[in-house]
Amino acid sequence: MRAAARASGGSRPGRRSTRSSARAAAGRRGPRVTGRAVLLGALVLLLALTLAGPLRQYVAGRQELAELAAEHDALTARAEQLQTQLDRQADPAYIAQRARERLTYVLPGDRLVVVGDAGDPGDTADAPAATTRQDEPVPWYEGLLGSVAAADADPAAAGD
Repeated sequence: MRAAARASGGSRPGRRSTRSSARAAAGRRGPRVTGRAVLLGALVLLLALTLAGPLRQYVAGRQELAELAAEHDALTARAEQLQTQLDRQADPAYIAQRARERLTYVLPGDRLVVVGDAGDPGDTADAPAATTRQDEPVPWYEGLLGSVAAADADPAAAGD
């Protein structure tokens, strides 16, 4: 009899088929999101918003700390350079060397040789023509330099 009932598609009274019970369960199911899930989501969101400010300040503080450390390293290196320069300038031999270079200072017994920038020895280019005419007024500093050059001229060479 069971085989006949199964073949005819009937079922025993009091029992439901698995398909109809699944449909009934789907129909009875409530909303997919429960009140507990909403509450949990709200708490997680509140926690994230609460921690966002201090976390941002922490990251900004770490970045500023890194910048200050780099600035400290640069200033330390500059201080070392300046201390080295200060030590070097306290040395009398360095001072004498710098005076010789910058002021063309010559000690007694030394020979000073000044080399002018006259160009190559084989340079055949003509000297540039004078840009001022005789009737134009000469600037005061050129007049002063001309008078100094005339006063410094060798009188024996001027007589020749």
